[in-house]
Amino acid sequence: MAQGKWELDAAHSEIEFKVKHMMITNVKGNFDSFKIDLDAEDDTFENALAKVSIDTASINTRNEQRDGHLKSADFFDVEKYPTITFEATSLANDQIKGNLTIGDVTRPVVFDLEFAGIQKDPWGNTKAGFIVEGKIKRSEFGLNWNAALETGGVMVSDDVKFSADIQFIKAK
Repeated sequence: MAQGKWELDAAHSEIEFKVKHMMITNVKGNFDSFKIDLDAEDDTFENALAKVSIDTASINTRNEQRDGHLKSADFFDVEKYPTITFEATSLANDQIKGNLTIGDVTRPVVFDLEFAGIQKDPWGNTKAGFIVEGKIKRSEFGLNWNAALETGGVMVSDDVKFSADIQFIKAK
Protein backbone atom coordinates (compact mmCIF):
# COMPACT_ATOMS: atom_id res chain seq x y z
CA MET A 1 0.00 0.00 0.00
CA ALA A 2 1.37 3.41 -0.96
CA GLN A 3 2.26 5.69 1.96
CA GLY A 4 4.32 8.70 0.78
CA LYS A 5 2.11 11.66 -0.11
CA TRP A 6 3.03 13.96 -2.98
CA GLU A 7 1.17 17.23 -3.64
CA LEU A 8 0.57 18.67 -7.08
CA ASP A 9 2.74 21.69 -7.89
CA ALA A 10 0.05 23.37 -10.01
CA ALA A 11 2.28 26.32 -10.94
CA HIS A 12 4.60 23.92 -12.75
CA SER A 13 2.06 21.51 -14.24
CA GLU A 14 -0.19 21.50 -17.29
CA ILE A 15 -2.50 19.28 -19.29
CA GLU A 16 -2.68 20.10 -23.00
CA PHE A 17 -4.50 18.51 -25.93
CA LYS A 18 -4.77 18.85 -29.68
CA VAL A 19 -7.41 17.79 -32.18
CA LYS A 20 -7.24 17.93 -35.96
CA HIS A 21 -9.66 20.59 -37.30
CA MET A 22 -11.12 20.27 -40.79
CA MET A 23 -8.51 17.56 -41.41
CA ILE A 24 -5.82 20.19 -42.13
CA THR A 25 -4.64 21.81 -38.88
CA ASN A 26 -4.56 21.14 -35.15
CA VAL A 27 -6.54 23.08 -32.58
CA LYS A 28 -4.72 23.10 -29.26
CA GLY A 29 -6.04 23.72 -25.80
CA ASN A 30 -5.62 22.91 -22.16
CA PHE A 31 -7.48 22.47 -18.92
CA ASP A 32 -6.71 25.30 -16.51
CA SER A 33 -7.94 23.51 -13.38
CA PHE A 34 -7.13 19.97 -12.25
CA LYS A 35 -6.11 18.03 -9.14
CA ILE A 36 -3.91 14.98 -8.78
CA ASP A 37 -3.50 12.86 -5.67
CA LEU A 38 -0.31 10.78 -5.66
CA ASP A 39 0.77 8.33 -2.98
CA ALA A 40 3.90 6.22 -3.31
CA GLU A 41 5.75 3.68 -1.16
CA ASP A 42 9.10 5.11 -2.22
CA ASP A 43 10.79 7.37 -4.76
CA THR A 44 10.61 4.75 -7.52
CA PHE A 45 6.80 5.28 -7.74
CA GLU A 46 6.51 1.62 -8.75
CA ASN A 47 3.41 0.92 -6.65
CA ALA A 48 2.07 4.46 -6.67
CA LEU A 49 -1.61 5.30 -6.51
CA ALA A 50 -2.69 8.26 -8.63
CA LYS A 51 -6.08 9.91 -9.02
CA VAL A 52 -6.68 12.76 -11.45
CA SER A 53 -9.70 15.06 -11.48
CA ILE A 54 -10.02 17.62 -14.30
CA ASP A 55 -12.53 20.47 -14.16
CA THR A 56 -14.23 20.23 -17.57
CA ALA A 57 -15.44 23.85 -17.37
CA SER A 58 -11.79 24.96 -17.27
CA ILE A 59 -11.26 23.97 -20.91
CA ASN A 60 -9.36 26.72 -22.71
CA THR A 61 -8.67 26.84 -26.46
CA ARG A 62 -8.20 30.63 -26.49
CA ASN A 63 -11.49 31.00 -28.37
CA GLU A 64 -14.54 31.84 -26.24
CA GLN A 65 -17.11 30.63 -28.79
CA ARG A 66 -15.36 27.29 -29.30
CA ASP A 67 -14.89 26.85 -25.54
CA GLY A 68 -18.62 27.46 -25.06
CA HIS A 69 -19.42 24.78 -27.64
CA LEU A 70 -17.02 22.32 -25.98
CA LYS A 71 -18.73 22.94 -22.61
CA SER A 72 -22.17 22.26 -24.11
CA ALA A 73 -24.07 18.96 -24.32
CA ASP A 74 -22.54 18.46 -27.81
CA PHE A 75 -19.24 17.64 -26.09
CA PHE A 76 -18.44 17.69 -22.34
CA ASP A 77 -21.85 18.78 -20.98
CA VAL A 78 -20.12 20.48 -18.04
CA GLU A 79 -23.39 21.09 -16.18
CA LYS A 80 -24.08 17.36 -16.01
CA TYR A 81 -20.46 16.10 -15.94
CA PRO A 82 -18.23 18.65 -14.18
CA THR A 83 -15.14 16.42 -14.08
CA ILE A 84 -13.04 14.06 -16.15
CA THR A 85 -11.37 11.48 -13.91
CA PHE A 86 -8.48 9.09 -14.28
CA GLU A 87 -7.55 6.49 -11.70
CA ALA A 88 -4.22 4.74 -12.24
CA THR A 89 -4.06 0.99 -11.80
CA SER A 90 -0.37 0.59 -12.73
CA LEU A 91 2.74 2.73 -13.20
CA ALA A 92 5.42 0.52 -14.76
CA ASN A 93 7.56 -0.01 -17.85
CA ASP A 94 7.21 3.58 -19.05
CA GLN A 95 3.41 3.29 -19.06
CA ILE A 96 0.57 4.39 -16.87
CA LYS A 97 -2.55 2.26 -17.03
CA GLY A 98 -5.88 3.11 -15.53
CA ASN A 99 -9.53 3.93 -15.95
CA LEU A 100 -10.54 7.15 -17.68
CA THR A 101 -14.04 8.53 -17.19
CA ILE A 102 -15.45 11.20 -19.49
CA GLY A 103 -19.15 11.90 -19.07
CA ASP A 104 -20.82 8.64 -18.12
CA VAL A 105 -18.31 6.38 -19.91
CA THR A 106 -15.37 4.71 -18.15
CA ARG A 107 -12.79 2.83 -20.20
CA PRO A 108 -9.38 1.29 -19.48
CA VAL A 109 -6.53 3.22 -21.11
CA VAL A 110 -2.75 3.02 -21.41
CA PHE A 111 -0.58 6.12 -21.82
CA ASP A 112 3.16 6.67 -22.24
CA LEU A 113 4.87 7.75 -19.01
CA GLU A 114 8.27 9.33 -18.55
CA PHE A 115 9.61 9.74 -15.03
CA ALA A 116 11.70 12.89 -15.39
CA GLY A 117 13.40 12.53 -12.02
CA ILE A 118 13.58 13.96 -8.51
CA GLN A 119 15.28 17.20 -7.48
CA LYS A 120 15.51 19.42 -4.42
CA ASP A 121 14.57 23.04 -5.02
CA PRO A 122 16.46 25.98 -3.43
CA TRP A 123 13.98 26.00 -0.51
CA GLY A 124 14.59 22.36 0.42
CA ASN A 125 11.45 20.91 -1.15
CA THR A 126 11.74 17.54 -2.88
CA LYS A 127 10.10 17.62 -6.31
CA ALA A 128 9.32 14.91 -8.84
CA GLY A 129 8.44 15.33 -12.48
CA PHE A 130 6.47 13.22 -14.94
CA ILE A 131 5.53 13.55 -18.59
CA VAL A 132 2.44 11.68 -19.79
CA GLU A 133 1.47 11.44 -23.45
CA GLY A 134 -1.38 9.64 -25.07
CA LYS A 135 -4.22 9.51 -27.51
CA ILE A 136 -7.88 8.63 -27.13
CA LYS A 137 -10.77 8.29 -29.54
CA ARG A 138 -13.40 10.72 -28.34
CA SER A 139 -16.19 8.61 -29.85
CA GLU A 140 -15.32 5.83 -27.37
CA PHE A 141 -16.37 8.25 -24.60
CA GLY A 142 -19.62 9.37 -26.21
CA LEU A 143 -18.18 12.62 -27.65
CA ASN A 144 -19.68 12.14 -31.09
CA TRP A 145 -20.58 15.62 -32.36
CA ASN A 146 -19.21 16.37 -35.80
CA ALA A 147 -20.05 18.06 -39.07
CA ALA A 148 -19.41 16.71 -42.55
CA LEU A 149 -17.36 18.94 -44.81
CA GLU A 150 -18.57 19.79 -48.30
CA THR A 151 -15.28 18.57 -49.80
CA GLY A 152 -15.27 15.35 -47.77
CA GLY A 153 -14.02 14.56 -44.33
CA VAL A 154 -15.22 15.93 -41.02
CA MET A 155 -14.87 19.09 -38.95
CA VAL A 156 -13.25 17.45 -35.89
CA SER A 157 -11.09 14.31 -35.86
CA ASP A 158 -11.96 11.41 -33.60
CA ASP A 159 -8.38 11.23 -32.29
CA VAL A 160 -7.48 13.53 -29.41
CA LYS A 161 -3.79 13.68 -28.52
CA PHE A 162 -2.71 15.01 -25.15
CA SER A 163 0.36 15.64 -23.08
CA ALA A 164 0.73 16.40 -19.40
CA ASP A 165 3.80 17.85 -17.73
CA ILE A 166 3.28 17.25 -14.04
CA GLN A 167 5.41 18.28 -11.08
CA PHE A 168 4.85 17.16 -7.49
CA ILE A 169 6.16 18.32 -4.11
CA LYS A 170 6.83 15.65 -1.49
CA ALA A 171 4.68 16.31 1.56
CA LYS A 172 6.60 16.89 4.75
